[in-house]
Amino acid sequence: MRHSKIACAAIASLTLGAANVPASALDFYAGKTITIVVGSDAGGGYDTYARLFARHLPRLIPGNPSFVIQNMPGAGSARAAGHMARIAPKDGTTIGIVQPGAIVGPLLEGKPDPNYDATKFVYLGSADSSNRVCITGETSKVKTFEDAQKMQVIAGTAGVGSSSRDYAFLHKNTSGANFKLVGGYVGMTDLLLAMERNEIDTICGFDWASVKAQRPNLVRDHKINILVQAGLEPFAELTERGVPEIWPYTKGDRNRAIVELIVSQQLFGRPFFFPPGTPDQQVKILRQAFDVAFKDPELNADAAKIHADLTPASGQKVQDVVLKMYSAPVEIVEAASKAVRE
Repeated sequence: MRHSKIACAAIASLTLGAANVPASALDFYAGKTITIVVGSDAGGGYDTYARLFARHLPRLIPGNPSFVIQNMPGAGSARAAGHMARIAPKDGTTIGIVQPGAIVGPLLEGKPDPNYDATKFVYLGSADSSNRVCITGETSKVKTFEDAQKMQVIAGTAGVGSSSRDYAFLHKNTSGANFKLVGGYVGMTDLLLAMERNEIDTICGFDWASVKAQRPNLVRDHKINILVQAGLEPFAELTERGVPEIWPYTKGDRNRAIVELIVSQQLFGRPFFFPPGTPDQQVKILRQAFDVAFKDPELNADAAKIHADLTPASGQKVQDVVLKMYSAPVEIVEAASKAVRE
C-alpha cells in the first residue's frame, strides 16, 4: 500500500507538471527514440546507471519514447562530452552521462576545451552524490591511509581526466600519500582486475556507489580495505564502517580549499545532461521525468537489486554548482590544477 501511494504521488507530480507544458510539446516524444551517450565502457558504473534509467524513463515521459545506449569511452569521458556539444542532435533526443572529470577538466586545465563548454550543457539531474574512496585488496599490506603515507603504494590509474588519476595525484599532493602512479588502464573495471591480480595496490577516486554496483561481493564480504573517503560532507554509510574523511590528512587551509574545489564535483557523480541549445520545452519535460524517476518505487527497487545508490541532485542544482566552480578564484583553480597532476 505504501508503494502504491508513492507511485500515485509520483504520477500525480508528473501529470501536474505536464499540465504546464503545451500539448504540442507533450506529443514530441511519441514514437521517438532517445539515445543515452555514455562516456565509459559497457559494464562500468556509468553504463549501469544509464541502463537503469533507460529501463524506466520511457513510462515516465509523455509519449513513452524508447531508449538506446551508445557507449563512447575515451579521454575520461571528454570524447563523449565533445560529441554531445558538437555532433549530438539538439532536439531533446540525445542525453549524455559522463564522468565528472569531463565537466571540470577544462577548468582545471586552465584553458577552454575546444570541443565543448561544460557550463553550456543543460543538466537534467545527477543520480548519485556519494563520496569517493581509495581502496586496497583484502590481503594488501596497505590497510589504512596512514599506511599509505608511510610506505610506497602503487596506485593504478586510467587516462588523463579520469577520477582514478586525478584523485591519486590529489591525495599525493595535498595529504602526503606516498603514491607511485601506474597508468594505462582503461577504466575502473580494468583497475579492479589489476588490483585482484596484485599488479597494483590501490585505486583512488572510486565512487562508493560504483564500488557496490561493480563488486558487491567485495563490499558484502569485507574483502577490501577502504582507506579514506573524500567529500564535502561525510557519507553516513562509510562513516558507519569507520572510514575516515580526508580532512584530517589535508595539510593547511590552502590545500583544504583545493580539495574542496575538486570534491565539489561529487555533487554530480552521475550527471545526465542535454546538449547546449536544447529547446526549453524538452528540457522541462525531461527534468520533470527525472525528478519523478527518483521517487518511482519500481526504479528504486531495480536500483537496489543492482546495488546502484540513488542520492539525487536536481538539474538546476547541478547547473548552479558547475557555474559556481567555474567562477572560483583563479589562484585556487590554478593550484587545484597542479594538485591533480605530476
